[in-house]
Amino acid sequence: MKKYIVLIMAIMVSMGAYSQTATEILEHIDRNMSSDNQVIESSMTIHGKRNSRTMTSITYTIGSEKSYTEYLSPVREKGTKMLKLTDKLWIYSPSTDRTIQISGHMLRQSVMGSDMSYEDAMDDRKLNEVYDAKVIGEEEIDGQKVIVLELKAKVDDIAYAARKIWVHKEKYVSLKEELYAKSGQLLKQLTVSEIKMFDGRWYPTKMLYKDMLKKGKGTEMSIISIKFNQDIPEYMFTKAVLKQ
Repeated sequence: MKKYIVLIMAIMVSMGAYSQTATEILEHIDRNMSSDNQVIESSMTIHGKRNSRTMTSITYTIGSEKSYTEYLSPVREKGTKMLKLTDKLWIYSPSTDRTIQISGHMLRQSVMGSDMSYEDAMDDRKLNEVYDAKVIGEEEIDGQKVIVLELKAKVDDIAYAARKIWVHKEKYVSLKEELYAKSGQLLKQLTVSEIKMFDGRWYPTKMLYKDMLKKGKGTEMSIISIKFNQDIPEYMFTKAVLKQ
């Protein structure tokens, strides 16, 4: 009898350690990915059925509530702007000189024809705030040791009810992610091919985002430059800036 009690206690301790480890891993990821504010210049290459096109943009972000993006190239998209304030999103198109608000089911639409939706672009919350996690194993990706986590949403206002992420064991950056609907259907997949250090933190700089419900090769994202904790003026997060 004593032997079974010891075994049960050992299992309970092990489960507790795993749970704590998963929480700590999410906290490490959040520390790498989150900051009071950041300025990111990036490129996005969308692979279509016949050809590919690349756009560059600059994004100013404060926490998870405020974000402003301006597209810099090519000429066709230059001057297009997006402004997010909490759960509201506006887009300005220079070709029509109009600002429209994106809301409701429209948030599930593609951003600029990419594999990313407006929902994907809007949700900057920390993983630890919106998911419960558990460790489900360890693997290797391209010779790099990763910890595999299963995430379950603990809030209702989220695009993906579950995630499976492969986290670099030392750098605490996701090298691969699978994003699932409530039904269990795989919706999106993200793979990271390059990580660099900025201001003492590891950050993914090249990734492929794939909508698994669409045909095609996916959308490549590349970070050109990133700066943390910058002095960003408040006027950058007003509707007036969209038409400037």
